[in-house]
Amino acid sequence: MNQTTNTILMIRPVAFRMNEQTAVNNYYQKVLDNITPATVNAKAQQEFDTFVEKLRAVGVDVIVVDDTLDPDTPDSIFPNNWISFHESGEVILYPMFAENRRLERREDILEILEERGFEITDIWDYTSAEEDDLFLEGTGSLLLDRANEKTYCALSPRADEGLVIEFCEEFENDPVIFEAFQTVDGERKHIYHTNVMMCLAETFAVICADCIDDKQERKTVLNSLKSSGKEVITITEEQVNSFAGNMLQVKGAEDKRYLVMSTQAYESLTEAQIKAIEKHCPILHSSLDTIEMCGGGSARCMMAEVFLPKN
Repeated sequence: MNQTTNTILMIRPVAFRMNEQTAVNNYYQKVLDNITPATVNAKAQQEFDTFVEKLRAVGVDVIVVDDTLDPDTPDSIFPNNWISFHESGEVILYPMFAENRRLERREDILEILEERGFEITDIWDYTSAEEDDLFLEGTGSLLLDRANEKTYCALSPRADEGLVIEFCEEFENDPVIFEAFQTVDGERKHIYHTNVMMCLAETFAVICADCIDDKQERKTVLNSLKSSGKEVITITEEQVNSFAGNMLQVKGAEDKRYLVMSTQAYESLTEAQIKAIEKHCPILHSSLDTIEMCGGGSARCMMAEVFLPKN
């Protein structure tokens, strides 16, 4: 199984803003005062377009689908939370915490992929769990080590343990389940998505081990990464706040790997960390300041990896 792909699905925003329904447990979102919603969306579109250009310039196949004005989906720019695509041809739809994020699920996106020659053999739909207030937000919650058949997940209001175990049983993955925290106003609170504090690449992992308060859980996670042959590169909680955990390794032209992140994330890294990453692959970064502040998500969240086979 491949850990990285050359094909990325991205949703271009039309009404991007801070989503009031997700702000309750996404502590990275900030209110931008004195800026109109139209300006916020225009800035987000500009950041989005520049980011896509940079990915395409190194040979990443980016499939851009425009969001629609109706229904109102302020977070549609983060498609990796509601859908994932697999080499087996399977597509998985996930249960979402915020009611307005459930409206992001669009059948026409599957049709667009099929028109481009991708093969969908089966759709797994976990969305009925929403009726029981149980959630599992895609590859935001689940960090898939596809090559080693392991799934890492930090439990939170958006990642239910029972659903993680069900997912791992159905897809024959070993679950590596833990709790990750951040300090908010002096209190330790759950980090809403695993991919904020951790990134899995082919030969290395970037992780904020300090977010895992339980020493035994921390040891288990680090041992699991090392036993899979990955070099562990640690980041601090302060760097997590700059989205340094929210990275994704992709394939560009001629199968060259890149680690993709925001400029804010890149600028928070030390020289030693950059060197450690660049031993494995070059870094590609783009400014996503508005998207990060209003959306509380970054580069990784914006990219839904397409692993589907081609006809």
